[in-house]
Amino acid sequence: MGSQKPRRFNVKKIAIIGAGPSGLAAAKYLIAQKVFEDIVIFERQDEVGGAWHYSKEPTHTLHVPQVSAYCPPDPPLHPEGKPPLFPSPMYEVLHTNIPRHLMQFSDKPFPEDSLIFPSRELVQEYLVDYAKDIRHLIRFSTLVQDVRLRQDSDGRDQWDVDALTLETGEVTTTTYDAVVVASGHYYTTFIPDVKNIAEFHKAHPNVITHSKLYRTPEPFANKKVIVVGNSASGIDIAAQISRVSQQPLLLSVHSATPPAHLEWIGAEEVPAITEFLVEERGVRFEDGRIEKDIDAIVYATGYLFTFPFLKSLQPPLVNDGRRVYGLYRDLIHIDHPTLVFPGLPIKVVPFPFTESQAAIFSRTWANLLPLPSVEDMKKWEDEEAEKRGHAFHVWPKLGDANFINEVHDWIKRSGTKGKEPPFWNDELVWQRGIFFEAKLQFEIDGEKAKSLEELGFKYEPEEKESEKKTTPTETLL
Repeated sequence: MGSQKPRRFNVKKIAIIGAGPSGLAAAKYLIAQKVFEDIVIFERQDEVGGAWHYSKEPTHTLHVPQVSAYCPPDPPLHPEGKPPLFPSPMYEVLHTNIPRHLMQFSDKPFPEDSLIFPSRELVQEYLVDYAKDIRHLIRFSTLVQDVRLRQDSDGRDQWDVDALTLETGEVTTTTYDAVVVASGHYYTTFIPDVKNIAEFHKAHPNVITHSKLYRTPEPFANKKVIVVGNSASGIDIAAQISRVSQQPLLLSVHSATPPAHLEWIGAEEVPAITEFLVEERGVRFEDGRIEKDIDAIVYATGYLFTFPFLKSLQPPLVNDGRRVYGLYRDLIHIDHPTLVFPGLPIKVVPFPFTESQAAIFSRTWANLLPLPSVEDMKKWEDEEAEKRGHAFHVWPKLGDANFINEVHDWIKRSGTKGKEPPFWNDELVWQRGIFFEAKLQFEIDGEKAKSLEELGFKYEPEEKESEKKTTPTETLL
């Protein structure tokens, strides 16, 4: 802690932007404090779920290349007789890559007879059910257009929120004491600016696409296909497309794919693309190899962080979209701590992770958990930037396990009132260590297993230490 006097908050009215998993969890933890007078959730869709709210029709917008965090948001589709729809990045056949016991919210289990890796349909049903008791707080089909900071007469931060009701076109402005930015980060695509890619896309506009626009493998039947990227979606989409495409499908990567996963995909691994060859409808790879007459290239290269409704905040939250600046613990805005960003870290188990984050800021705004000094928080961010490098929000393996259990123990010790955050016992930490391999076995076995044991993964307490390579972390606040 620094030497300055602990900050006291006077938070009564709170806006939550987004009714996806992190926004819903935030609402539940804030309500549990029983000190906040008004909590409103703004959701641009007509249902909860965030990225899990599937749309059969993908967005019609594709920018090639796309490297800007300030790229205009994709406009909604307008289905006849229905509210405006913002297409999600979900594809038709999709299962979580996280076992359900690990993925679920701490106070709501998935149905016991469900698949060990639930389908996207079940996850969406689960989220709709989870939201039942807070549905009255949600303003559906309402798009937050702008959030502006100002100080009241006492020098406290206030947030003016402009919200557009999509069906009527009416814009309302309301002032809040705090804002939870739970808008997700699976919307602004990233497609690298490779040599000649813009010229190639202009000449062959139907070849390059992004995983956000992928729905089913059928359009790739008998085509010569390259999938770029081997994170979870890249592996999943490549495996689906390779069942119908020309053989072999080419998987373009920066780092090697685990051999078992490559075998399952049925792909040939190739290096990164360094140049597009317009006339040949081809590409040159990093090792000099050239492939011509390419029919389809799917970029499974992820997304950029972007906050189009917070453009006026200075200094800017993002520059290239790879990192959100000015945050303590990847969550709390250092200079304006009534602004928080749950769900930013990548490669974490999102539902319980955002519960832990909500447990922190709900108690902080209730003046039960004091923040460190501004100087100490900035020092933390500087030190972390030095350690983490470019992939700032990509957390290490078991980083989420450490965080979740550390937050739980710390809040229990603090004796503060409110909703208790999740805790992972030894078996759940073990599941966190093996789920990548387990998901592959689930796919190989035909996506029908309801337990890890069916897939050959049995928890043995005496073997736990070899799996659980957690590392101690410093005191949270």
